[in-house]
Amino acid sequence: MEFIKDMIRGIAIGVANIIPGVSGGTMMVAMGIYDEMIGAVTGIFRHMKQSIRTLFPYAVGMGIGIVGLSFVIGYLFEHYPFQTALLFIGLIFGGLPLLLPKVKGGRPKPAELLVFALFFGLIVGMQFLGTGNEKVLSLEPKTVFVLLFIGLVAAATMVIPGVSGSMLLMALGYYTPIIDHINAFIVALVMADFGTLIYCAGILVPFGIGVLAGAFLVAKLIEFLLKNYERMTYFAILGLLFSSPVAILSGMDLSGTGVWAVLAGILLFGVGMIAASLLGKE
Repeated sequence: MEFIKDMIRGIAIGVANIIPGVSGGTMMVAMGIYDEMIGAVTGIFRHMKQSIRTLFPYAVGMGIGIVGLSFVIGYLFEHYPFQTALLFIGLIFGGLPLLLPKVKGGRPKPAELLVFALFFGLIVGMQFLGTGNEKVLSLEPKTVFVLLFIGLVAAATMVIPGVSGSMLLMALGYYTPIIDHINAFIVALVMADFGTLIYCAGILVPFGIGVLAGAFLVAKLIEFLLKNYERMTYFAILGLLFSSPVAILSGMDLSGTGVWAVLAGILLFGVGMIAASLLGKE
């Protein structure tokens, strides 16, 4: 039963990572599994069996979320953006009861409030990055090297709560090309088109290697911060989390949002909060 719940948590993280403005790291925090995930990633070489046992159901779920639900979530955000956004905001804020105890122990210090404000402002400021010109990907050595670096940076933002890797990829002009190659790889796999499979793999493998390396390096940094500056780190995470609604709703055209859409959004916000509490780990 716990394996299934972990897999569902992984689906939520995977879906969050492909939606611009939504952070997979935030979903980990909301479900109370952030520390566990960071520890499993950083301990992969020291305690390989235990780390794999911990990460496997999440990895399966993330794969399902990214590959299997990307079309569904894309459709929902295109046709029901406000309602879908409030569902994810509900998922994020449903995890607050698990997060707030991390910062208990007296009134916030000025430095902690400053860290909260700085990280809140960081995410708000990122909304002005805009969307870069879409890049044309190829198998040239230069492009492969760039994809390694882009994967590393994207993974760093995916691990850090509140920072959307998808949004950063959009700003750099790599979001649509990467998604298009993932979709093309899936279609080629179904159609047994080995030429396209090899070409897409040549694009996606270096990007994937960069993602794995970035996730490990940033997880090591966060593990150090949690071990030595836990309360301060969680104030930073709270700042990132509270800025999430701004990131999710930023750039969304809400001019045609009617009363029924607002009511449905409020309902889905509640559904998200309940789902977060059910999926949450103490």
